[in-house]
Amino acid sequence: MTEYGEKRVLGRVIVLLLLIIAMVGGGLVWFDYLNVIDAKTLFAPLYNKFIDVVGRTQPLSGADEPLSLDRERLLVREEALNLQKLEVEKQEQDIKTRLAELEQIKQELEERQKALDDRENSINALIIATEDKSRNVEQNARYLAGMPPVNAVGILAALDDQDAIDVLRKTEEIAQAEGTTSIVSYWLSLMAPERAAELQRKMAARPSSLNLN
Repeated sequence: MTEYGEKRVLGRVIVLLLLIIAMVGGGLVWFDYLNVIDAKTLFAPLYNKFIDVVGRTQPLSGADEPLSLDRERLLVREEALNLQKLEVEKQEQDIKTRLAELEQIKQELEERQKALDDRENSINALIIATEDKSRNVEQNARYLAGMPPVNAVGILAALDDQDAIDVLRKTEEIAQAEGTTSIVSYWLSLMAPERAAELQRKMAARPSSLNLN
């Protein structure tokens, strides 16, 4: 029983030694991966002696160089800063593009506003011109109504059809507003029959071209 116990203890010791060796080897590999130590340089003599293979070594750092792990951290931070710089540059470019689009929209709105202003000015000018013409037509109608009918008909005959129609209509409106008899029918009777018929036809077919109210 004593020999059996000693063999059992010896087996456990061997297993523990092998486990320790495996853990040490794994730790060396891990620290070598982290660049904390250079395990390849450490085991290079064993490679040369037993398997006749030259082990791969890492270049030695100078005395003033940081540790490999610190260098890795610095490289990671530098890469992160570069990525952040690229992102900032992209955002700046997007902002410039958006500002250019907004400037273009602003110019288009200004052009539309200018077109609207020009249109409003044109409409106002047309209204003023229409009002001026309406006053002129009324003044001409009163002037013709105050002169001898023959003279008035001679003036009407010299006008184009639309201007003559405007004067005739305004003369009728004035007579209706003042409660007097319109002289338009008398003027038409003094005109050449063809011209009188043409004016009457156009007056019946077309609405007034002016708001003479």
